[in-house]
Parts: sequence; structure tokens; C-alpha cells
Amino acid sequence: MDDLLYLFVRANKLIHTAADEAMSRHGVRVGQNRVLAALWERDGLTPGEVAARVHLSTPTVVNTATRMEEAGLLTRVRDPDDGRLVRLHLTERGLAAREPVEEERRRLMERATATLTDEERRHLQSALTKIVDRLS
Repeated sequence: MDDLLYLFVRANKLIHTAADEAMSRHGVRVGQNRVLAALWERDGLTPGEVAARVHLSTPTVVNTATRMEEAGLLTRVRDPDDGRLVRLHLTERGLAAREPVEEERRRLMERATATLTDEERRHLQSALTKIVDRLS
């Protein structure tokens, strides 16, 4: 089992590094792509709503949104109906990042699983889903 844990950690680090390199070519850091994906699906979410969708803590999303705002990917707008809430809205730059970021993600997954058969990919996805569900 120690060997399996080592492989999980090693694979995670390698994928994380490769994803960060790929995303940074488009002005996006790894992790920010998850916030972007939530906002591409539904713009104007609160940090708490984004956090629930991407399985992160709200403070993590707030910190990420701060860096994303500085990078020009999104803006924060006070909710007109509830001044206590802040809503995250994509900028033109955030919207324009969608296609290249999604293409980078697709290429990375192709590269990472290139030596797997379709059946092995399905088994890997199933096994990882079970592990995530068990540990969540």
C-alpha cells in the first residue's frame, strides 16, 4: 500500500506542475481554472457558491478570487439585493481564457493517459471516483 500512496502523491505532483505550466501560458494559475469553470457555467456566483461547486473552502476561493481580480480575470460586485454578498463576475479576459484553458486541460489529460486503453481510462476514473467518495 505504501507504493500505491507514493504513486498517488507523485502523479498528483506531476499533473499539478504540468497543469500549472499549461494554464500559466494563458494567464491562469492552476486552481484558478476551477473557479473559472464554475463562473463559465454560471457567472455572478458568490465565493461560497463557487466553493461548494468546486469542493474548496470559501476562504480559499476568496483568496483565489483576489489574485484573479489582480490578474484581470474577474471582478467583485456587491449584490444589489443583499449588500452583505459579493458576486464574482468574469471580465472579457476571464471569458476569453475559456477555450485555451479547456484545450490545455484536454491536451494534458490526453498526454497523461496516452498509454492507457479506453478500458483502463474508465477503470482509473471509476477507481479515483470511489477513492474521492470514500475520503470525502
